[in-house]
Amino acid sequence: MSSWDLWWWVILPYLALVTFVVGHVWRWRYDQFGWTSRSTQLQERRLLKWGGPLFHYGTFAAIAGHVMGILIPESFTRWLGVPEGTYRWFSSIGGTVAALAVALGVAILAFRRTAVPRVRATTSPVDWVALVLLAIVIVLGIVPTMGVNLFGAGYDYRRSVALWFRGLFAGAPDVAAISHAPLIYQVHATAAWAILAVWPFTRLVHAWSIPLWYLWRPFVLYRSRVPAHPTEPGTSGRRWRRIGARY
Repeated sequence: MSSWDLWWWVILPYLALVTFVVGHVWRWRYDQFGWTSRSTQLQERRLLKWGGPLFHYGTFAAIAGHVMGILIPESFTRWLGVPEGTYRWFSSIGGTVAALAVALGVAILAFRRTAVPRVRATTSPVDWVALVLLAIVIVLGIVPTMGVNLFGAGYDYRRSVALWFRGLFAGAPDVAAISHAPLIYQVHATAAWAILAVWPFTRLVHAWSIPLWYLWRPFVLYRSRVPAHPTEPGTSGRRWRRIGARY
């Protein structure tokens, strides 16, 4: 193992993990008011309506696919009786759908942030860095999923990238496995670690504050004044309408 491999595939990933954890602790202790997505819905809604769900749901699907492909060993799926060909086609098709949803969502949101002046004014430099890194990860994830696994001969990353990744958490990363992987997988992994390193300092921290309680919160009633029908007896020209909403 060369010093370059040691630095790139062992030291940098651990530095990114430490920054990820310590950065979140620091942000929570000293910047709780900034622990938000800083929603720009009031500045623009039409593009956000489409880009937001595509990006979020596609990201959830992509994370689930990475968990299945990287964290779950190949021996486990073989023990379940899942043929390798079936697994590869399932992961390729599912990964392609998720990747396209994420890519389309990011494209819409990126266009929104660059084309709408009021939204662009609320974007910090570190948010642009996170957006660029996300674009790199997405593109480098789509290319091997569609071009290699779906339409090509395929590459078994579970015998290379997955071994190295799981080894990081076991304290014994397989550097040889990742160093001999195709370059596109290496850059993809590097960009992913970079996102983890900048995550605590961007609006991405709102991912840990999913308001699940919002689904069960009762409606809050408020009233708005609307013109009453002139033929209604006993009215003064206006009536009140009850509208329910969650806050």
